[in-house]
Amino acid sequence: MASASFLKWFPGTLYNSSLNVVVLHYNSVRHELRIFPPSVQFDVLYKLYKYGCLAELRGELCSLDVLTRMLKVVDKRHLLHHCFQALMDQAPGDHSSKISSLLAQAYVQRCNQDLMLDQQQIDNLVIQGLAVSAFLAEAGWLPDAENILTSCQGLLANSTEPQQMTRALECCHRLLHVQNGYCRFEEAERTYNQAMQLVRQLQQAGASPNLASLYSEFSTLYMLRSNYAEAYSWSVKALQALVANFPKPPLIDVLRQSAKACVLKREFKKAGLLIKQAVMIATEVFGDKHPKYADTLIDYGFYLLNVDAISQGVQVYQTALDVRHSVFGGINLHVAIAHEDLAYASYVHNYAYGKFTHARTHAERAIELMLRLLPEDHLLLSSSKRVKALILEEMAIDNPSKDVEKKYLAEAHSLHKEALAMAMRAFGEMNVQTAKHYGNLGRLYQSMRLFQLAEEMHLKAIMIKEQLLGPEDYEVALSVGHLASLYNYDMIKFEKAEQLYLRSISIGKKLFGEGYSGLEYDYRGLLRVYSIEGNVEKCIKYQNILAYWKLLRDEAQETQTSPFNELTEPLRVTDTLNQFMSMS
Repeated sequence: MASASFLKWFPGTLYNSSLNVVVLHYNSVRHELRIFPPSVQFDVLYKLYKYGCLAELRGELCSLDVLTRMLKVVDKRHLLHHCFQALMDQAPGDHSSKISSLLAQAYVQRCNQDLMLDQQQIDNLVIQGLAVSAFLAEAGWLPDAENILTSCQGLLANSTEPQQMTRALECCHRLLHVQNGYCRFEEAERTYNQAMQLVRQLQQAGASPNLASLYSEFSTLYMLRSNYAEAYSWSVKALQALVANFPKPPLIDVLRQSAKACVLKREFKKAGLLIKQAVMIATEVFGDKHPKYADTLIDYGFYLLNVDAISQGVQVYQTALDVRHSVFGGINLHVAIAHEDLAYASYVHNYAYGKFTHARTHAERAIELMLRLLPEDHLLLSSSKRVKALILEEMAIDNPSKDVEKKYLAEAHSLHKEALAMAMRAFGEMNVQTAKHYGNLGRLYQSMRLFQLAEEMHLKAIMIKEQLLGPEDYEVALSVGHLASLYNYDMIKFEKAEQLYLRSISIGKKLFGEGYSGLEYDYRGLLRVYSIEGNVEKCIKYQNILAYWKLLRDEAQETQTSPFNELTEPLRVTDTLNQFMSMS
């Protein structure tokens, strides 16, 4: 008999062969599927997906009860996303006919029958709503998740028992997460107030639910509204509420958000500790193909970009995009956001080299996807438009054709104005995001040689940032450096330019050290000022400083490793908290 090692074909397993037969005769046996365990039923549905039987798959997953069963197969959740996204892509443009919308409508209809439901049925319906909405939110179908959670909340509106009130609080937490993700800030404020009221009622009743995840979502709300001090405060409260046996999936989210809040407060050591722990735990719990792993990488990339590890940040963002794309396919909100993040990181990374094709491709893909998935005036589009505008401005400056330059600058201007209008509607003028848009317009007006308008925009940006963030923040330094460039290269105000450059350098060195990449532009600006003024002594001084800076940058490049090499073993929760609290 021939050895198996010499066979060119190996027979499939008996189980796999059985699945193939079931799929082949699906219409005859589909009513029997629900007697099988959830894992077996899942494998049949996944075979339908792999064989392109999407009509049959849709018929199964349109059922709330079937989807709820499939969500119990936790180790194949990313494969369920493959199936679901294929059905979302298959549907016509009208969102009401998409499977996520049909599931939400079915759930709302069930909840509207609450007068006919006993307490056990209500409890089961709440559990189902929390499970299905979590899946939809994870997949980026946030409005449908919000509809489910709003109805779920209605079932618990008059609860007086601590157990029911605790579930109502969990519903508020999930609803706030969805509203934050979709930039529904007015609705999120109402949910925040409802959650605070429930917390007080539970405490008065002697109940003590763990509030770490809820406080973390409060932090997210304040962060999105650019109240970074309050966001940091809530993130610390979330960390303090953690306990030794806290479940790992929500622990990852608490660590991620706390890391982002630390970044925005320029507490970089604390941020590094937290986000690296989050990545390691996500890898351990979910593996490297799960959307939660990708979510954590997005925040790791944000940290790396903000600590001036830009090339590492690009690597991490690219990996996050690859994972999201493999899970969700192309037409998905989470994929669009990953394209935008990678576009901005690539823009920053290649700024000194003038290579923006890669960044532009991802920025345009982000906008294309968002326009397919969101209303055209949605706030999430403002950031993508801003990124594309920044890229177009640099491409215009570098282009030898005046006609092409004019075209790119005009498009960048239109995008910046649209982004500013969106931010003004959402936040008003006194907001960091609005200030960023003013600063971007200032840079663009300088490129368009509209110097008075450029100065006006930069001064507005500096004023808002100083009031909200303080005079020593990185964002302030950024705007100060841009205004210095305007005075130096175009408005011939060398004394003002010198003082602004020195201020920008001081903040940059304080936050990032002497090897900070952004210092190059300030040093070169000062050299130009001193050269024109004929100040030989200071020219020599800053030539030496710039040479030393280059040496530091070269050393940093030589010692830089993969961002994934910096990850070792996750710590216990208590050890992470002790390290965090001991950091100055």
